[in-house]
Amino acid sequence: MRIDWPQNDYSRVPYSVYHDPDLYQLEMERVFRGQCWSYLAFEAEVPNPGDFRTTWVGDTPVVVSRSDDGQLHAFVNRCSHRGAQIVREVSGHCKTDHVCIYHRWCYSKKGELIGVPFRRGLQGQGGMPADFDMQAHHPKALRLANYHGVLFGTFSEDAESIESYLGEFGTGMIKRFMHKPIKILGYTRQLIEGNWKLYAENLRDTYHASLLHEFFVTYGVDRATQKGGVRMDDRHRHNMNYAFSHSDTQTQAQEAYAGISGVELDRMRLSDQKILAYRHEFADGLNLATPTFFPNAIIIQINNSLSSRQIRPKGVGAHEIFQTLFGYEDDTPEMTRHRLISANLVGPAGLVSMEDGEAIEIVQKATRRETASHSLVQMGGLGPIRDLEHRVTETPIRGFWSYWSELMGMEPEGGIR
Repeated sequence: MRIDWPQNDYSRVPYSVYHDPDLYQLEMERVFRGQCWSYLAFEAEVPNPGDFRTTWVGDTPVVVSRSDDGQLHAFVNRCSHRGAQIVREVSGHCKTDHVCIYHRWCYSKKGELIGVPFRRGLQGQGGMPADFDMQAHHPKALRLANYHGVLFGTFSEDAESIESYLGEFGTGMIKRFMHKPIKILGYTRQLIEGNWKLYAENLRDTYHASLLHEFFVTYGVDRATQKGGVRMDDRHRHNMNYAFSHSDTQTQAQEAYAGISGVELDRMRLSDQKILAYRHEFADGLNLATPTFFPNAIIIQINNSLSSRQIRPKGVGAHEIFQTLFGYEDDTPEMTRHRLISANLVGPAGLVSMEDGEAIEIVQKATRRETASHSLVQMGGLGPIRDLEHRVTETPIRGFWSYWSELMGMEPEGGIR
């Protein structure tokens, strides 16, 4: 399988990459089951022995579990018998063992097969073959890495260390968010009828927010006129869009957005301003920080709303965004309430996230019959992929495709890295 890239700097992306079912199956193997580290969950979600959390790596269901000895484990959430999902809850506490409801095969908190009903038959009849070995039928285990409370997993025995994979950029971003113990505030799910890579692009698209999300522009949450920029790791697999609140003026914004239909900065004012309140809590002063981690996650700060978002592919034409809202253990009740109010900006019914979903879905629909054509990813310039001290750019999207094509073995001749 090959891809015809019109440009070797990934400034034109063939629409076929969003619609080819064979390509989807291949990337499940080479990306999600290859040498990448995928975000799984937060350690704070499984603090005690017996705690578990279900998650996904690509379209493979996974359980993260803490065994009685306090160790963390990750294993495929699929019964070795007939393939049923073993654990069906989002999270919880297992007092004894995990039991598949279909035929009651039993698995330890470490993901080991430890019990098979009627294994030796009943009254001398039936049962499993005499040479049946339970040790040979444990669910597939993942390598699990815990970096400052963020859990990652990989199927590869040869994958580089998590520190190397994240790089100085990625490790620094995780330390920023995880500088003290967190507490989980809740979850949301958003199903989007579009290829998962369209959401990965959306997260790296640094300027759409100030055009698509009129709420952000009108109320100064995120504008292209604000001081900010984009940063990437050396291989461009991880990325962050960042900005400083109140770093522009209303006059600057009005000049920049003049003539753009629908963007009218003085059109309305909120009678209740609580959702817009921002309390400085990070040393760098950022009110917007969106580090993405290839292939499947982002840890995001929008004002005082903090969360992770995990991309869960659901076939070539759909994906789920699973969001985990969090705060800090030392937050006051009032701060926790403030974070939850701020969280109304995001999520499936939020003031901005549903617009992202709609944008992705109309791309998926409109390109379905145009697989011989391509998108233009040229904002911010062509050629080398590098950090920028502004946000009117699509350069991080090109960085995503550069690394994706390397993993897939589908780089153009002379492809830029």
